[in-house]
Amino acid sequence: MFNKILIANRGEIACRVIATCRRLGIATVAVYSDADRNARHVRLADEAIAIGPAPAAESYLRADVILEAARSSGAQAIHPGYGFLSENAGFAEACATAGIVFIGPPASAIRAMGDKSAAKALMQQAGVPLTPGYHGDNQDPQFLRGQADAIGYPVLIKASAGGGGKGMRRVDDSAAFIEALASCQREARSAFGNDHVLVEKYVLRPRHIEIQVFGDSHGNVVHLFERDCSVQRRHQKVLEEAPAPGMTAERRAAMGKAAVDAARAVGYVGAGTVEFIASPDGDFYFMEMNTRLQVEHPVTEFITGTDLVAWQLRVAAGQLLPKRQEELAIHGHALEARLYAEDADKGFLPSIGTLRHLRLPVESAHVRVDTGVEQGDTITPFYDPMIAKLIVWDVDRAAALRRMQQALADCQVVGVTTNAGFLRRLVGTGSFSQAKLDTALIEREQEALAAPLAGEESLWALAAIAAVVTTPESASDSRDTQSPWRAQDGWRIGTAAARVLPLQQGERQHTLRVVAQAGGWQVQRDDELALQVTGRFANGQLDVQLDGRRMRATAQRDDAQVYLFTTHGQHRFTVHDPVGESEQASADAGSLLAPMPGKIVATLVEPGSKVSRGTPLVVLEAMKMEHTLAAPADGTVHGFRAKAGEQVGDGAVLVDFEAGGA
Repeated sequence: MFNKILIANRGEIACRVIATCRRLGIATVAVYSDADRNARHVRLADEAIAIGPAPAAESYLRADVILEAARSSGAQAIHPGYGFLSENAGFAEACATAGIVFIGPPASAIRAMGDKSAAKALMQQAGVPLTPGYHGDNQDPQFLRGQADAIGYPVLIKASAGGGGKGMRRVDDSAAFIEALASCQREARSAFGNDHVLVEKYVLRPRHIEIQVFGDSHGNVVHLFERDCSVQRRHQKVLEEAPAPGMTAERRAAMGKAAVDAARAVGYVGAGTVEFIASPDGDFYFMEMNTRLQVEHPVTEFITGTDLVAWQLRVAAGQLLPKRQEELAIHGHALEARLYAEDADKGFLPSIGTLRHLRLPVESAHVRVDTGVEQGDTITPFYDPMIAKLIVWDVDRAAALRRMQQALADCQVVGVTTNAGFLRRLVGTGSFSQAKLDTALIEREQEALAAPLAGEESLWALAAIAAVVTTPESASDSRDTQSPWRAQDGWRIGTAAARVLPLQQGERQHTLRVVAQAGGWQVQRDDELALQVTGRFANGQLDVQLDGRRMRATAQRDDAQVYLFTTHGQHRFTVHDPVGESEQASADAGSLLAPMPGKIVATLVEPGSKVSRGTPLVVLEAMKMEHTLAAPADGTVHGFRAKAGEQVGDGAVLVDFEAGGA
């Protein structure tokens, strides 16, 4: 076994590998970019080495710099995690040349499976079922459209060197093909440096089922059963579970055999995942093989009682697989949800900022949290905006679903917008709770997913109290925590002043009046009867009696945002400042701003065009994905401040826009 390894990655996967290494007594070396100088994986590792500027192309994708870090630190092996260089055959070869073990498959296997078109041909030879499609080298747009026409719509365009949902588009008719192809190729070039695509029949109501495989250097290959990853948006996984609901023993055996055959066909060693599209009639088709550890590997670990990172280390050190196929069995049910810094109400646009407050579920035999951040860390625009993976286990799916609902309710995040509320609604939909799974589930449940969790009327009173007793970040400059100027309770000599607060939650707005009094507060909403609220606020916790009920909530303030975290999840209110907002509205009038740093890919309308609210205006590439920015209201586009190919900063004016009837 190794004494020291270098982890050529960052974030939660780097922290995950460090945890297993610490348990096994293996020293770890972290690498970090300028943006990650104080990151959690750097703090956890035994050593850490700087490798370059924030952009991944100048740091985490620099094979030469990472190899030099391994040599200088005396690391015997490199664990690539997932993403970055994990499926780079050239890097695996460079490790071998340098005499450093690559904790992954041989370069030949990576190369064979790395090109989706070549992999399809290889799988056909191995007798693995394939989806009908075109996997050749001719990339002429009109030729590819002709292939799509012959296959029959809908079709799926996929980047041949892709993964993670990047460079993929569903196309429903011939007229939309060329534009979708161009978008796929742009995204593929940006993410993978290769714009080669393939075109496949899009299976209607498909399920995405993948098989975890593992091989060693002694010729042994096993599978550790399946994961259902059907719940996706933009071809990116959102929820994963194991085992797949409704899987029969016969189908599991057939898919397991096909996955093992695929691994054997390329002489596979280490952890890998063979992904299949499964149709409602029971047929399944090879989609691709990921020659690395998957993001969702913890659900497999939960149901099989294994540590797949430990398996990777043992196999890379030349040892036999820890278990034979007949020794592996499924126990219970596991679910994983990916908690991201993103705004579900704005097309899942990534959210960047400092995590001013972060509380995640307490880990136990039933709950696991894999994260790469802690309170005070920053979500930057340079990398994937994942905050944590929440993984739960129980004896059956129904019990695991209840665990997941509670885990999501226990998440408290202030400083960025998260998808926690969206995930709670998703887990609670009829389709998911009843295991009616397919890759269109999110689109099918749009109405249920768009509706926010119902908030109790009494929460308005709690929000108003929280707005009074908590201190906005912008008002907390004084370091003297006992300073009377920091007090936000409205105290006056001889009396307490009333605080009038215009509050908004979603589309609802109310004006609340709060007066501090002995043992609590008096709260009035609009012209309603004033409520007497007794209780206290201490250490961020509200504990009050309201309408004959005891209510508890964690209360946090982030400038104009007030957050309440209760047993029912997160509730966010906005405190309006009419004067300040009027000044800001005047400053921002007639413009559409960049929500984050990025590159302009395309402008979609001509200057002078009259558009309606929601009309796509600009395509912005950020975090290796394309995001379409739409008109905020009916109006006229007078011009664009940036053209295709230009980099823009966070908050930059992109469009000169005049609101008014279109």
